[in-house]
Amino acid sequence: MKLRMKSEEKLLVLENKIGYHFMEPSILLHALTHSSFANEMRLDKERNNERLEFLGDAVLELVTSEAIYAEYEELSEGDLTKLRASIVCEQTLSFCARDLSLGDYILLGKGEDGSGGRSRDSILSDTFEAVIGAIYLDGGFTNAKEFIKGFILAEIKNKSLFFDSKTILQEIIQNENNKQKLRYKLLSEEGPDHNKIFTIAVCIGNDEIGIGTGRTKKAAEQEAANQAIQKLRSK
Repeated sequence: MKLRMKSEEKLLVLENKIGYHFMEPSILLHALTHSSFANEMRLDKERNNERLEFLGDAVLELVTSEAIYAEYEELSEGDLTKLRASIVCEQTLSFCARDLSLGDYILLGKGEDGSGGRSRDSILSDTFEAVIGAIYLDGGFTNAKEFIKGFILAEIKNKSLFFDSKTILQEIIQNENNKQKLRYKLLSEEGPDHNKIFTIAVCIGNDEIGIGTGRTKKAAEQEAANQAIQKLRSK
């Protein structure tokens, strides 16, 4: 009974965070159930969140497509496709999931949990999509759309800038006709294999113009590039 109450209380905290209260809380619990937990508990295969993830992915693509179609009238079909891909990608969704501390609520098997699964981008992004699917099933398209707008699309310009920062920085340097080479330098690598933190500097020639940290080298490079963009634009 105490375990059940604890679970219900945690779900209520998460519902308050996402701004949506489920008519059927079991659907939210389903969305948070990773396959490793379902396997460990010997649950039926359909009890994990993979089918909800599939549904949430489709809803996310539709809502995002509609939003950027209306927002960016000047973009071609090809550019819209690229922008949508940068929004619905694993990095963006895991970033949004961390904003909600979603990893704290996922039901994981002991092995997956012990190897750093709660902070793994793939698990966070998949669970985020499963939550979208759960909201859609429980409350319909409008509620799912409001969730996506509030937790992803509200910061669409900042997120698209961050996750394409390396390309944007390269274009800025080229437009300034700077002859020096843009390069990324690893400053440090800390932590165990399943939970490493990388610190990387982006340099023009020998000058450091931005420093970023991340759980992958790619993420650290993107943050370093974003810091450099802000520094260059402030000038």
